[in-house]
Amino acid sequence: MKPFQTIGIIAKRGDTRLATHIRQILQHLRERDYTVLLDESAEGLLPTEALLARETLAQRCDLAIVLGGDGTLLNAGRSLAEHGVALLGINLGRLGFLVDVSPARMLPSIDTVLAGHYVEESRALLHTEVIRDQTTITRQDSLNDVVLHNNDVVRMIEFDTFIDERFVNSQRADGLVVATPTGSTAYALSAGGPIVSPALPAILLVPICPHTLSNRPLVVGAPSTIEIVLCEHNQTAAQVAFDGQATTSLHPGDRIRIRGKSAMLRLLHPPDYDHFEILRAKLHWSETP
Repeated sequence: MKPFQTIGIIAKRGDTRLATHIRQILQHLRERDYTVLLDESAEGLLPTEALLARETLAQRCDLAIVLGGDGTLLNAGRSLAEHGVALLGINLGRLGFLVDVSPARMLPSIDTVLAGHYVEESRALLHTEVIRDQTTITRQDSLNDVVLHNNDVVRMIEFDTFIDERFVNSQRADGLVVATPTGSTAYALSAGGPIVSPALPAILLVPICPHTLSNRPLVVGAPSTIEIVLCEHNQTAAQVAFDGQATTSLHPGDRIRIRGKSAMLRLLHPPDYDHFEILRAKLHWSETP
């Protein structure tokens, strides 16, 4: 029995370079009697193909092939994790920590995965609620991070942090990154946070340019609930961003409540996948100056 039979294709929206790659995958899979569904993100790339809304695709496919960069996979992962759909990423972007199949190896890698030979990882997500005056105004999931940051003003934000309802500290900083292990190689890394193995059940709290230099990154257990409270006297315009793709403006007194999501993302890699090789290649480790 085939491990996957119905395959969805998700593309970086508006990227005309992907039309040829999508056409190749469609033909390749249909010749092998797979059912192939094309996501609405491919609008305008193959005008004669029928497109499905993301929710419909998520309910019908058991594997999604994502063409683009890590941002495209972040978007797909948030919508597909709840449905248990496995994701395979084709890297047509830049860094590619998550989408690790090169275009040159695209079709052979797909065949290998469809034959049942792959490495599967479970990647954690965060679920966030923004609460204002006892009312939840925003609910969002994140695969990489939740970032509190100032909005177009070079001034520090004042906020309090709680972990499992216990007060941790008050901070004046440009913001705070709350990240999954997957997100430890994204904004959190740029802010001085540690690289955390994706297999570790953890949540990172990494301050952005804190005023107190002893304010260091924290790593806590994944079951923890993080709450960030924007101080009532804070005068800096602030917002919270989810994977850098959705934002909510904040008012003084707003609460950002973050906890691990129960559903995990199924991320597939070719059999020769090596997390540390990816780190070496992308971060240029072990290179001689």
